[in-house]
Amino acid sequence: MRLHVGCAMWTHAPWQGRYLPHPLPPRERLMSYASWCNAVEGNTTFYATPSRSSVRSWADQTAPEFRFVVKLPKSITHERRLSGAEEELRAFLTAIEPLGPRAHALWVQLPGSFTPNDLGTLAAFLRRLPRSHRYGVEVRHRDFFEDGRSRRFLEQVLTGVGAEWIPFDTTTLFRSPPTSDAERDAWTKKPRVPRRSAALTDRPIVRYLGRDDTARTVEGWRHWTGTVAEWLREGRSPTVFVHTPDNAEALMLARRFHDEVRELVPELEPLPEPVPAEPPTLF
Repeated sequence: MRLHVGCAMWTHAPWQGRYLPHPLPPRERLMSYASWCNAVEGNTTFYATPSRSSVRSWADQTAPEFRFVVKLPKSITHERRLSGAEEELRAFLTAIEPLGPRAHALWVQLPGSFTPNDLGTLAAFLRRLPRSHRYGVEVRHRDFFEDGRSRRFLEQVLTGVGAEWIPFDTTTLFRSPPTSDAERDAWTKKPRVPRRSAALTDRPIVRYLGRDDTARTVEGWRHWTGTVAEWLREGRSPTVFVHTPDNAEALMLARRFHDEVRELVPELEPLPEPVPAEPPTLF
């Protein structure tokens, strides 16, 4: 039984010297992060396909059981909208090969303009993907959440190929007006959709966005600690990513989420102790 938790990135300026050692050479940053969390979102691949040597470095810095949920490049999902992107997809799959078992799922994040009328395109795209990987799909059009027929059709498309529906829970962010610059920025950029918490596979993936105030973030994830605990009791192996608008405390919060689920499921294996930000002193 294992719960994987992580953040939207493995390096972030507010963590340096507080949670992670500073300075750190680039080839050690992921290794240090991986002592805190056992999963990470691969958001950088959305903007450009990485080199194989970079991906090999990611693998070298992490254990085989570490999980990457790697986002497909926007050239495939947003520019070509899943059609005629065979060359880009082939290059991406080749680049991430060094991750091996660490590539927990390939993440198909679709734009808000991708509607239920486009599900035929999604179904055809997913059927063409190699079965050597698992896949997760994130949708942002409100009809998938509010129209029962559209929701069921999407679920049929996903279950037909063993793919997961990745929810991005932003309900805590939008529950009350923003109180910081980072929250105001998030209000303009993050999707405002209802919460979804039904798993389609044995490896559900959740993205949760809280607030810059730690107490409000923790209060907002109570639904998820219970849901994740139930998934674990059912024999599922979930992965949860904790975000806040500024992500300053996200590393600590991801571990706290794991600890709170473990209070509900005591047999859950604890996370290892992280590498200290500063070396121990003799005095």
